[in-house]
Amino acid sequence: MNSDSDLQIAGDILEVPHLLQPPREHPATVAEFVGLARSLAADRPRWEHLVRYDASSRWYHRLLAAPGYEVWLLSWVPGQGSGLHDHGRSAGVLTVLDGVLTEHTERGVRTLTTGAERVFAPGYAHEVVNDTLEPAVSLHVYYPGLTEMPMHPAAPHCEARTEPRTLTV
Repeated sequence: MNSDSDLQIAGDILEVPHLLQPPREHPATVAEFVGLARSLAADRPRWEHLVRYDASSRWYHRLLAAPGYEVWLLSWVPGQGSGLHDHGRSAGVLTVLDGVLTEHTERGVRTLTTGAERVFAPGYAHEVVNDTLEPAVSLHVYYPGLTEMPMHPAAPHCEARTEPRTLTV
């Protein structure tokens, strides 16, 4: 029988090494960076003992630096925030590891609970704040690695630090 629905493969495709893609040593796509953030978030023993809480300033620790990207661990005590900023030429993934954070952008306000992820492109401006009475911890993957974090004045059209409006995450 010879029809369009017939598919025949001669031999085992896995026996043809030149057709297989070698596994990447480091992430290179948005999906792979999200996967990296998820695997690090799930590996609590890798980061939990590093977390510190500092009432005088936001605490941060570079967890990983590799070619083309870096991973930061941040803690937030109640009331601490980042100020309105972007990440220059870096794109990123923000994952809440513990607690609740609030993200303010020109589009509105999002409540980010434990496990929430945000993926953003270069130039994306936001303010992240711990508006709760409990501390929070977040993981940030930047690619390429973070070289600048320009601060922005709160613009009239930006809802940063105004009456919260909840959006579906």
